[in-house]
Amino acid sequence: MFLSVFFFLTGKLREMLPLHINQKLRKKEMGEENKVTLYGMWASPFVRRVKIALKIKGIPYEYVEEDLRNKSQFLLQYNPVHKKVPVLVHNGNPIAESLIILEYINETWKNGPKILPEDPFERAKVRFWADFLQQQFLDSLRSATKSSGEAHEKAMKDVFEKLTVFEEGTEGFFPNGTPHFEGENLGFLDIVLCSLFGSHKVGEEALAMKIIDPERHPLIHSWVTAMNELPVVKETLPPHDKMVSFIQSLRGNSLD
Repeated sequence: MFLSVFFFLTGKLREMLPLHINQKLRKKEMGEENKVTLYGMWASPFVRRVKIALKIKGIPYEYVEEDLRNKSQFLLQYNPVHKKVPVLVHNGNPIAESLIILEYINETWKNGPKILPEDPFERAKVRFWADFLQQQFLDSLRSATKSSGEAHEKAMKDVFEKLTVFEEGTEGFFPNGTPHFEGENLGFLDIVLCSLFGSHKVGEEALAMKIIDPERHPLIHSWVTAMNELPVVKETLPPHDKMVSFIQSLRGNSLD
C-alpha cells in the first residue's frame, strides 16, 4: 500500500514540473542525456570544422556517414530545408549549418576552451571574417574549380584578391606577426580557415592550383601551417590520395 502511494505521489509531482525539466529527467532516465550525433560526409570541409570543434571541447559523439547521392531519411528529416550535411543532433534536437553549429557547441558546452571570444567587439570581428570566407571567398573558389581557360584565370585572380583582403583585415589578430597556438585552443576563425585550407596541398595536386602561396600571402600560409601541426587538426584530415581523386572527379564532372 505504501509503495503504491509513493509512486502515485512521485508521478504527480513530476507532472507538476515545467515541461523542459520533465523532458530532461526522462532523457536522463533513458540514457540519452547529452547524446550527440553528427551526420556528415567524409570529404566535406564543413563537416570537418564541426569535428574539430567537438574534439577541442572533448565532446564524445556518434558519427554517421551520409551518401549524398542517396540521402538517408534521418538527414532529410533533420535538415528538411537544405538537405545537406553537417547536421548535429543533440538530445534529439537537430542543428544545421556549420557556422551555426560551431556557435551552438560553444554556447552549450561551457567547459573547455572558448571557441568564440567573450568580448562582443572581438566576437563580431571573428564572425565577420568567418562569414567573408564562407560567402565571398568560397564563391570565387567554386568558380575557379568549375572553369577553364580565360574564365579560370579571371576566377583565380578574384580568389587571390579575396585572400589579400582577408590577410590585410586579420593582421591585427596576431600582434607578434606570426600565428602561434597554445595547446590546441583553436578559435572560431581558426577552425573555419583550417577547414578550408588545411588540405590545400590536395587542391594543388588535384587542380594544379597553388592557392596558399607563402610569398603572396605569408600570414595565411604561416597560419595554416601552424594549425596543421596540431594533433586535433591532423586527426580530422581526410586521406590525401582519396581526396585528390574525389576533387579531380568533381572538377571533371563540372567541366563536362
